[in-house]
Amino acid sequence: MDNVSIVRIFILTGLNETNNYRVALFTLTLLYYCMILFFNLTIIMIIILDKNLHEPMHILLCSFCINGLYGTAGFYPKFIFDLLSSSHVISYEACLLQDFVMYSSFCSDLSILAVRAYDRYLAICRPLHYHSFMTKRRVGQMVCFSWITPLCIFSINVVLTSRLRLCSKNMKKILCVNWIIVKLACPDANTISNNIIAYFTMFLYVSHGFFVIWTYMHLIKTSVRSKDDRVKFMQTCVPHLALLTTFVSIIVIDFMSIRFGSTNLPQSLQNFISIEFLLIPPVLNPLIYGFKLSKIRHRILEPSPPGPCSNHAILLCNVCDVRMLYKHSTKSKEMCVC
Repeated sequence: MDNVSIVRIFILTGLNETNNYRVALFTLTLLYYCMILFFNLTIIMIIILDKNLHEPMHILLCSFCINGLYGTAGFYPKFIFDLLSSSHVISYEACLLQDFVMYSSFCSDLSILAVRAYDRYLAICRPLHYHSFMTKRRVGQMVCFSWITPLCIFSINVVLTSRLRLCSKNMKKILCVNWIIVKLACPDANTISNNIIAYFTMFLYVSHGFFVIWTYMHLIKTSVRSKDDRVKFMQTCVPHLALLTTFVSIIVIDFMSIRFGSTNLPQSLQNFISIEFLLIPPVLNPLIYGFKLSKIRHRILEPSPPGPCSNHAILLCNVCDVRMLYKHSTKSKEMCVC
């Protein structure tokens, strides 16, 4: 094996069949990426600027959107550039970085979904303990854990993959996938540690799915008891359930495609399957939550007008609504939109 050269560049052959409609694909991809940026940045800015939305449920939504921007940044700029280029190559280091960014983002989404399921479980099944446990500090710790864990796991994955000696540089994809890089390793390469990390990662995030199922069993059992719980379940849990169903479907399809994918499938279908998690969730997250959650929907459709509504006036309005301490509270409410 001494004659085997060290691979430093990969050739992405997944775009070879797009020559006839590359301009149209470039236009659609660019517009779609702009939509992702617009929707997610809009939700992020609304939640950050409106202190009334600094609640656990909205903080988790904000982390969803930030994570979506992080993950898509690892794919769309390079893909858009490739659509205008005659050669579709990527350096070895950039390939590892792309895989790290995309899949750490995807696993972070799964962790945040689990945290959100627990948040809804406490809100509906343990309402008396909700505010004492789901503080802003604890929510921040959970979100950090949801980001740090996949970053650490995929850092180990990248280190283990980088030590492998590769015998091929042709990758039948439009993006880099760690498991495909491992399959390009020379026959005498030791990939046992890579397999162990891969199956550990799958076990970890499948357990996230079982945890979410467990919480939803209790949510459904509790929500059928009263009308108020049913309304709360429909308003806050149905969007989460839709996203979870989408994620599970994408995970199953992506796993089956990578591990047992058939080469007889059309290349365009293989490409679509491989980038599903970069197409659907980044747009679905802000759209579903943005228009389903009443506070964010009202904030989008009825933004507060500039002028007399200062921070002090907003605080005064909130105090008047809760305790009616001020004699001229009605006048204060008319002065500002709370």
